[in-house]
Amino acid sequence: MNVFVLSTGRCGSTTFSRACRHITNYTSAHESRSGLIGKARLDYPRDHIEADNRLSWFLGRLQTAYGDDAIYVHLLRSEIETARSLVKRYRRRKGIIWAYRQAILLRAPAGMDPLEIALDYCHTVNSNIEAFLQDKTRKMRFSMENADTDFRAFWTLIGAEGNLQAALAEWEQQYNASPESLSVAPKKYSASRAASKVKRIIRTLPDYLKDA
Repeated sequence: MNVFVLSTGRCGSTTFSRACRHITNYTSAHESRSGLIGKARLDYPRDHIEADNRLSWFLGRLQTAYGDDAIYVHLLRSEIETARSLVKRYRRRKGIIWAYRQAILLRAPAGMDPLEIALDYCHTVNSNIEAFLQDKTRKMRFSMENADTDFRAFWTLIGAEGNLQAALAEWEQQYNASPESLSVAPKKYSASRAASKVKRIIRTLPDYLKDA
């Protein structure tokens, strides 16, 4: 049976996928078919775990292809923390929030707060996932903040085999983190680098300033 991990992104899907590598009776991947279209987009191998936040835009096709014959995980993180992480990439004109702002919120005011945009995105995607999961038999909500307990429950839900302790250890690592700051950190100069820079400045000065 296939397993699909649905989320907004920026909430632990990379770590989730790495933890699943320690499961021996399923294959697993992260965004492995995100560049494909048509039937190939959702043509996953049997007994495969796929974590891909963009699947939230393919829910209708996911229903047609798999319906209730799959296990679904709704991966969640604190909405405000997710939104803050999304904004870091948005301000660098990267990530799904940039696409959401430019293409989905087509006529949004130019000065709209990026955090409000990110929160709106989170609410939209999570609502879509919850609606999709309403009639599903095998499903669970997975909280990133409660990963140790929830991954154990996930392990049991899918009948996983392998190294559980190694899988749990993955949640102690940090993968695919957004930059901590949007500003450029000041460069640290050694004494020799500083002296070289002063010499370059002096060489560019007019003669009368050098002799002053």
